[in-house]
Amino acid sequence: MGEERYNVKLDSFEGPLDLLLHLIKQAEVDIYDIPVAQITEQYMAFIHRMQELELDIASEYLVMASTLLAIKSQMLLPMQDVWADEDLEEVEALPEEDPREALVAQLEVYREYKAAAAGLAERQSERARFFSKAPSKITPSSEHRNEPAMIEASLSEMLQAYQKLKWRLRVNRPRTTTVETQKWTIEDKMQTIRTRVIDSAQPLPFLQMYTKGEVHEQVISFMALLQLMKENAVVCNQRGNFAAIYIQAREETNHE
Repeated sequence: MGEERYNVKLDSFEGPLDLLLHLIKQAEVDIYDIPVAQITEQYMAFIHRMQELELDIASEYLVMASTLLAIKSQMLLPMQDVWADEDLEEVEALPEEDPREALVAQLEVYREYKAAAAGLAERQSERARFFSKAPSKITPSSEHRNEPAMIEASLSEMLQAYQKLKWRLRVNRPRTTTVETQKWTIEDKMQTIRTRVIDSAQPLPFLQMYTKGEVHEQVISFMALLQLMKENAVVCNQRGNFAAIYIQAREETNHE
């Protein structure tokens, strides 16, 4: 079998998730049924190619490589090697956990993030054609004099906030849960977020918009928030990089 050539720019990916999406699309496979062995082999070949060219590899790429190898090992490990024979009957009664679940959730969020980024970039381009009047000289009160102004959070900052939230919920998640079949739609979550934001007299902290729940529900909620941002229904602000993010309705939405 000849050596497979990768005709891609080594610096054209924004991170390991971007690279994974490229490999999944190239392999023409379903994101919800990733052939881990195949994708891991292609991912590692890409990393080795970067090393051969003596390019610096960001640590996040190596972390993802370790994650893929761990998932691959879990999927190859027989159940009998993990549980004693007397425990198998009890284990079989539990819902089987797919080791790919967390990775698929990250890929799903990142894919929606990229789709929303295109819309927001277009919106930013449109806003660049407008000019604002010079700010009036207003003497700030002593209470807010040293408080930084609120700035609109970028999609990258929203994704970072979501990752922090996801890890916080995972740490607090009980070890045993009852699996219930529920269906959430983006439209339902959009309406829930819109109602909470409009009814609130103050901007809502991003972390308060989410409660403990299934990974799929958290993904749908975050996708709904990105869609509301894309539609200019809500705006997410923060007082500087890495600061807490607050969600509020845009003025035109409040007046509807």
